Amino acid sequence: MYLVTTAIVPVVLVLVLGAVLRRWAVTDPGFWRGLEWMSYWVFTPALFVGSIARTDLTSVSLGLLALGLAVPILGTGLLVIALRRVLRADGPQLTSLVQGSIRINTYIGLVFASTLHGADGVATFAIAAAVVVPLVNIISVTTLSIYGNEESPAHRGGPWRELAANPLILSCVGGLALNLLGIGLPVAAAAPVDMLAAPALLCGTLAAGAAITLQFRLRDALDIGMASMLKLVALPLAAGAIAHTVGVTGAALASVVIICALPTAPSAYILATRMGGDSRLMASITGVQTILATATLPAVLTVVGVL
Repeated sequence: MYLVTTAIVPVVLVLVLGAVLRRWAVTDPGFWRGLEWMSYWVFTPALFVGSIARTDLTSVSLGLLALGLAVPILGTGLLVIALRRVLRADGPQLTSLVQGSIRINTYIGLVFASTLHGADGVATFAIAAAVVVPLVNIISVTTLSIYGNEESPAHRGGPWRELAANPLILSCVGGLALNLLGIGLPVAAAAPVDMLAAPALLCGTLAAGAAITLQFRLRDALDIGMASMLKLVALPLAAGAIAHTVGVTGAALASVVIICALPTAPSAYILATRMGGDSRLMASITGVQTILATATLPAVLTVVGVL
């Protein structure tokens, strides 16, 4: 009940506020694109850099954490691709199913991690994100480059361009570099970084709520149901089991389960649009999963035993 009242209810309320503002108050799409841009390129990267640079990495086994995350995520992506003929999905549909089964909404995850374990939760979540964000982007971009609509302009740039310019990947790498080199966060940079990181949770969640779309056909029910079952239930349970087996505990285990149990991020829609995926299906998957996750996330955390 504590998590419900302190994390789930606030997240739902802010998501609903974002949706309401988008549809009846701040209807200018340019405003929300700007907020999304600031969250994606400035606020969240600042939060990741600051959190990872200050984290005591000796308290977390990066190898075990990476193993508990990479194996189930990669396995899930390959499973969806293997089921393509069974699902009778065309190329663009397949790319949205893959993204819907592995991508994460970091903003919502940060709220849960912070509520459960405070600063340690944010730090371990950021480290988990340093593993997951590059991995899911590599899988998603590679899948889109192979199965997406070849007429998409982004295909001409190649997948590596998308990866090299990803601000979440760059911020995680930057934070790890500062930490591992013993530099930490320089005193002169600490205050500006903290100021830029402060709006990350609120603005990111508002933008996620504004991006929610619930428009789907009867055929989509199968796709949305499968992607949601894999993303919100099967993946976090598998990751939690693997992480627990190899000895990951405490805040690190909670972060593994949380990051795998998160709904797909609105950025998946943006990537699908840019690289020839099924953007309509992607938006529907994102909207349904965001709503379902308010119930499935605490349930999965309870089953794994970290709640």
